Amino acid sequence: MSIDPRTLAQELLEAYRSGAVVAVPPSARDAEFDLNAAYHTEAAFAALRKSSGAKTVGWKVGYANKAMWRVLKLETLVWAHMYDDTVHYASANAADYALPPHRAPKIEPEIVFKLRDPITAAGLDAAAVLGSVEYVAIGFEIIDCPFPDWQVKPTDFVAAFGLHLGLVIGEPLQVNAASIPALVEQLASFKLKVSKNGEFVEEGSGRNSLRSPALCLAELGGALLRGGGGEMLAAGDLISSGTLTGGHLVQRGESWRVDVEGLPLAPLTVKLT
Repeated sequence: MSIDPRTLAQELLEAYRSGAVVAVPPSARDAEFDLNAAYHTEAAFAALRKSSGAKTVGWKVGYANKAMWRVLKLETLVWAHMYDDTVHYASANAADYALPPHRAPKIEPEIVFKLRDPITAAGLDAAAVLGSVEYVAIGFEIIDCPFPDWQVKPTDFVAAFGLHLGLVIGEPLQVNAASIPALVEQLASFKLKVSKNGEFVEEGSGRNSLRSPALCLAELGGALLRGGGGEMLAAGDLISSGTLTGGHLVQRGESWRVDVEGLPLAPLTVKLT
């Protein structure tokens, strides 16, 4: 029997709210559950969230690595909505984040863009897409998998709203025409270091997000336009452009920090409560 997107979305919303485990992911229930069905489920989830008063404020991406596309038979990255009650802004480059009652959350450092103008064309290069950007920031995304043991396929990822729990955004770097040439180079080459409770955890790079987070932004904009569903990246949207390191399991009481080298962004510290 094929999966009804709204029924699945309701099931996933209840698990999101309670922290319950969804024992069988949709990809294991129906061999014909494809990305089209997953996006219908994600849209139904967004509609349910909106009916409860939440507002969509942008997008997060997944699988921003072309080597993974070949393995997983993807033609592009995947995406899901973010919401006004999941996005938070650091004050003085530090924030407390209250972990909800979820299963095994992870933290990932990502470059976040805010758009000043919509992206209305596909195939843009880094400089062209940055022309639509209001600011760039470093952020920490908190994700969690509702399925057992973090076993998830791209279709499950999309249906489960991109595994998104929250996003903490650091101090923004304003973008203007004069700064774009330098940003093109910096976004492709910068490095970062992630630490937990003052101890080094992992180093990452802008190249881990489609060779540059700016190119990841361009790919997302083009993919939405090619999808034919009428959605596009709009003015005011926030885009979390893919993890720059591996995801790391987190617990309450931990303090996580990301330091950026080669891009003028201040360190960001998030304490999990």
